[in-house]
Amino acid sequence: MNIIIALIIGGIIGWLASIVMRTDAQQGIFLNIVVGIIGSLLGSFLLGSLFGASGNILNNALDFRVLLAALVGAVILLAIVNLFRRGRVR
Repeated sequence: MNIIIALIIGGIIGWLASIVMRTDAQQGIFLNIVVGIIGSLLGSFLLGSLFGASGNILNNALDFRVLLAALVGAVILLAIVNLFRRGRVR
């Protein structure tokens, strides 16, 4: 059951990050889920202690601090992808 919740929340986090980075028209639901989950792992690794988040959306999906770290991590991930794809960050 946790994996289903993580996929749904990962899709929402990835979609919100793609709106922030203005890449929403370029990616579908599958890529939104991937960006959300990988962004959650990146955000919990880099910013988890800053936000006080314990874990990521795979094991603690309904904590606001985890969701905030996941959103910031997904935005950072999309910025890195844009940097390599276009040579600049939008």
